[in-house]
Amino acid sequence: MRFSFAEGMTHASYYAPLAQACEAAGYTSMTIADSLIYPQESDSKYPYTDTGDREFLLGKEFIETFILCAHLFAVTRTLRLTPFVLKLPVRPPVLVAKQASSLAFLSGNRLGLGVGLSPWPEDFAAMGVPWERRGKRMDECMDIVRGLTQPGEEPTFFSYHGEFYDVAPLQQCPAPTEKIPLLVGGHSDAALRRAVRKGDGWMHAGGDGEELDRLLTRLAEIREEEGDTRDASEFEVHVISYDAYSPDGVKRLEDKGVTDCIVGFRIPYIKGPDPEPLETKIKNLEQYAENVIAKVDR
Repeated sequence: MRFSFAEGMTHASYYAPLAQACEAAGYTSMTIADSLIYPQESDSKYPYTDTGDREFLLGKEFIETFILCAHLFAVTRTLRLTPFVLKLPVRPPVLVAKQASSLAFLSGNRLGLGVGLSPWPEDFAAMGVPWERRGKRMDECMDIVRGLTQPGEEPTFFSYHGEFYDVAPLQQCPAPTEKIPLLVGGHSDAALRRAVRKGDGWMHAGGDGEELDRLLTRLAEIREEEGDTRDASEFEVHVISYDAYSPDGVKRLEDKGVTDCIVGFRIPYIKGPDPEPLETKIKNLEQYAENVIAKVDR
């Protein structure tokens, strides 16, 4: 079992010391939240909270995801970073491929690229991308990112001809020296199937235990339907669960096929600035490492 620390929507100056504390405490990864805009007006509902309110996002400090990853990679040596998740289809996929491969190359392959659909039509409008058929657009984006980030000493030429994108033969250099895992976020059946067909893993966005069990069961069913025989080293399953907060619970998750526990120590969906001091955050993540990670790893 691997462990990822999640701390989003906090003060931007906290991220570097938190990443260093995670690395020192023995976490495998740290998640990186992605947010592009906060529209003044919107009828959209946030899909992963009970109320659907979005006001908790107002005024929060979001550093652009790839820039924050570069900053945190520069102040750590072993910590992996997993965007959770990058809103892929609103971005130009050729640019995303270049950004991801550059990060992977410079960091020594420490990027696990979480990708997903934005729940906000306003993101698409602001970026000049149609909201309609966003799932198909997402599939093509993943194909292009995958094709342009193939590892190797000699970059190969890649071309793509789809419904939304037409990429003439091109290469990007340097290429990463290892495959960049594409980890698909989302709870819909389409997202789960996309994770199996096109990804290297799935990222759970939260919810109660029964819902998680349903999603894990459905993910296993889709993998069987698709003839997916990859083991835990080839297909990652990242989840948020109360079971992750005890060694026995971690074992239960492992028995269900989970490879990565995502843990945080506060409820981030609050309006206004994060009131928790940096020292408290570091103390909490260190205590978890002592009480859970160290015991699980024995």
